[in-house]
Amino acid sequence: MAEFIYPDARLIAGVDEVGRGPLVGAVVTAAVILDPANPIAGLADSKKLSEKRRLALYDEITAKALAWSLGRAEPEEIDRLNILHATMLAMQRAVAGLAVQPDFVLIDGNRCPALPMSAQAVVKGDSLVAEISAASILAKVTRDREMAELDSLFPDYGFAQHKGYPTALHLEKLTQHGATPHHRRSFAPVRNILIDADVLAARQPAAL
Repeated sequence: MAEFIYPDARLIAGVDEVGRGPLVGAVVTAAVILDPANPIAGLADSKKLSEKRRLALYDEITAKALAWSLGRAEPEEIDRLNILHATMLAMQRAVAGLAVQPDFVLIDGNRCPALPMSAQAVVKGDSLVAEISAASILAKVTRDREMAELDSLFPDYGFAQHKGYPTALHLEKLTQHGATPHHRRSFAPVRNILIDADVLAARQPAAL
């Protein structure tokens, strides 16, 4: 795990997102400022950890971090702004929600949202920077829990299994049952289903 040190920065926040690719639900972001006096072993890209390990680290991060915050952008915001701008907005919300303001922010990826403090994008930061790894874990656990809740509300779609990503199962269920209110209508597979449904409805004979 690389160390990013800045001469004038005492408090460094890491920021990551989960949920840019799915067809349903919010994009969830997290911002984390770790406490050097309370190190956390085993931080890594959340995608490379088992679910059991992620859950254990989630509890440890939320207990030991100097500050942490979640941000999100809802499906209607994603549809209105596009996924990139909605993700930047969710990151801004996560940083703004921190109880302690960081001096510097490290963002996973290749671009930064507009923030009131200096920031730097780090490609593959969730594997390189402990603060970003911690943020990726909080964001993924949070979004996975939301998908489990959505699965209980809409059990026909398999959300707990595919987490909203456009898997063959999800596309099959989307074709069978149509879009839920939580689907992102601007995403092509959902948009096409809605168009097909509108075309089918238009072909139905008018009720007498």
